[in-house]
Amino acid sequence: MRRDDKVYVAGHRGLVGSAIVRQLARTGFDNLLLRTSAELDLTRQAEVEEFFARERPSHVFLAAAKVGGILANERAPAEFLQTNLQIQTNVLDASHRFGVEKLLFLGSSCIYPRLAPQPIREEHLLTGPLEPSNQAYAVAKIAGIVACNGYRRQFGDRFVSAMPTNLYGIGDNFDLETSHVLPALIRRFHEARQSGGPVVLWGTGTPRREFLFADDLAEALILLMERYEGDDDQGFVNVGTGEDVTIRTLAGIVARVVGYEGEIHWDAGKPDGTPRKLLDISRIRALGWAPSHDLEQGLAKTWAWYKEQQR
Repeated sequence: MRRDDKVYVAGHRGLVGSAIVRQLARTGFDNLLLRTSAELDLTRQAEVEEFFARERPSHVFLAAAKVGGILANERAPAEFLQTNLQIQTNVLDASHRFGVEKLLFLGSSCIYPRLAPQPIREEHLLTGPLEPSNQAYAVAKIAGIVACNGYRRQFGDRFVSAMPTNLYGIGDNFDLETSHVLPALIRRFHEARQSGGPVVLWGTGTPRREFLFADDLAEALILLMERYEGDDDQGFVNVGTGEDVTIRTLAGIVARVVGYEGEIHWDAGKPDGTPRKLLDISRIRALGWAPSHDLEQGLAKTWAWYKEQQR
């Protein structure tokens, strides 16, 4: 990418999109195309076509999506499937027809089978059943990968994909009804520290998860945009840390960072989700990338941002 290229970041107010914008700005990109959902509804084909025809972006980061944790996915599977398919289809089609030089699609590690071998390599896609609790979202993301591969093979479009692990960071969603596990933990421990009450957490605490700071992901995505062409059969690259922790250990780390010293109770009647989900990141490491933040460093920055928003 050249510093004066028109770069469209779809979903720039979200966790990933805002991190991409920060990283692009830090590295000298000053011709960014940014639209809120009120200004541009990506589920509306006519609006997307009009935007691409008028603005003609040269590069697209497709980070816009309907996202949520286990509870949100279980409550609204049809919405997760339909909304994400609409966004992806409209943006990919417009990027193809209006000459986008390169597009990078953001998927999710939930695309992999529930009981995939660990660590999970890219070739494990579609080798087993998905986790039922977020199947609809996963199917939509798999469709996005397949679509990018199709445009690349059929038309020669430079459409590639990245599969990040569980993310957290500045700009995260801390709503307890719709958030993912880590921001929910930060909020619960922060509020319990203020109230002095116990913290009740879902599940047994035994599943293992990998967590990546969103600003580290943004660095990886810009590197992929500049260096990765998706010539392999999969056409996508895992992005993670290569390390995981149990949810129980994670809760202890969050409690320590936040300064909570009270009791933690586990509601084993609630779902755990996938037992383990650790990505093999050999491909992205071979391109010269490694995360800059360990878990405690990233959590400290995220909690500091959350506190600032509360004030």
